[in-house]
Amino acid sequence: MAAPTAVRTIDNIDIYDPEVYVEDVPHDQFAILRREAPVYHHYEPGTDGFWAVTRYPDVVAVSRDSATFSSHRGSALMNDIGSDELANLQLMMLNMDPPKHTRMRLLVNKGFTPQMIQRLKDRVGELCTEIVDGVAQKGQCDFVTEIAAELPLQVIAEMVGIPVEDRHKIFDWSNKLIGFDDPEFQNTPEIAQEVSMQMYMYANELAEQRKDSPREDLVSVLMRAEVDGETLTEMEFDLFFLLLAVAGNETTRNLISGGMRAMFEHPDQWQAVVKEPELLNPAVEEMLRWVTPVMQFRRTATRDVELHGVPMKEGDKVIIYYASANRDEEYFDNPQSFNVRRDPNEHLTFGGGGAHFCLGANLARLEIRLIFDELRKRLPDIELAAPPRRLRSNFINGVKEMQVRYTPEGA
Repeated sequence: MAAPTAVRTIDNIDIYDPEVYVEDVPHDQFAILRREAPVYHHYEPGTDGFWAVTRYPDVVAVSRDSATFSSHRGSALMNDIGSDELANLQLMMLNMDPPKHTRMRLLVNKGFTPQMIQRLKDRVGELCTEIVDGVAQKGQCDFVTEIAAELPLQVIAEMVGIPVEDRHKIFDWSNKLIGFDDPEFQNTPEIAQEVSMQMYMYANELAEQRKDSPREDLVSVLMRAEVDGETLTEMEFDLFFLLLAVAGNETTRNLISGGMRAMFEHPDQWQAVVKEPELLNPAVEEMLRWVTPVMQFRRTATRDVELHGVPMKEGDKVIIYYASANRDEEYFDNPQSFNVRRDPNEHLTFGGGGAHFCLGANLARLEIRLIFDELRKRLPDIELAAPPRRLRSNFINGVKEMQVRYTPEGA
């Protein structure tokens, strides 16, 4: 017989241990922190610990003050890393502060203009149709690998110009880079380094091809992009390719999986979307709020500062929890209810504003809306066939496997 789960109080909070997240996101613990210690000094093995920031206005305040709360010092990732690896990571846009971040953002923005996204719209719709075509007559499938993972993989391949036969390399690489806390992926820092090098080599091959014969794809745009006469260096391009492949793949995949899981848990909401297509846009926003695929990012205090009345020292590690801010009772009406009609819905899933607002937000919204439109029309009675298996991670809110069943199309 399993031991009873300890009742959580402020004295036994643990939102660090990845094992806590295997069952689900610890929203009960976040609620305690928001109520009793919105800026909480949390234990972390082998370090001086970190400040957990859990309320909506505080997450926004930290996000918008990059002068005080740096993405560059220590990187935007929770775990501390060695100085050599950190120096490389700091060349990635995710781990930059203005003005360097501003220059990089201006360069890569040229690949994410509204015109570029609009041009992709019809193709994303075709991809959604093809993906559902592939499973519709089977009557059952693994929703994660056969539907949710396929769409962002194919969209990134389309955007970047990756040959179709290579797209699952991106899937495997990103799993190994993101799944470092999950024993199923058997990852180590050495494997992560090796995977990164494979991705850099692949990115360089693409870049060389486009220099000789440019196309209408993202790599070609980035090869031509200039700001004040400056272009992307080879390392900057390689790191952006890695960021795009991992962030654009993992986040959208886990949002689609987590959003479908939310619909299974709230079947009345799914039926509303099936019957009322005009609910798709607010439903997308509610899935984004509810799931929050990237649960947290790190910042480092650049000076002694006070947040919510709590003093912090220069060099302190600060973790901003979007997953908690998106359930803040002070900001959202009845935040623990999943409501596809929620309006307004100013969630922080794409960041709390400021320099690091998600570059691919509009592309992600497009993908999510179009795949759920295809699903509601063609697989309206889709349901869980087995309990989902979750990713062991305190960073990514992920589902590894979700077996589903439905009436086969044409039956």
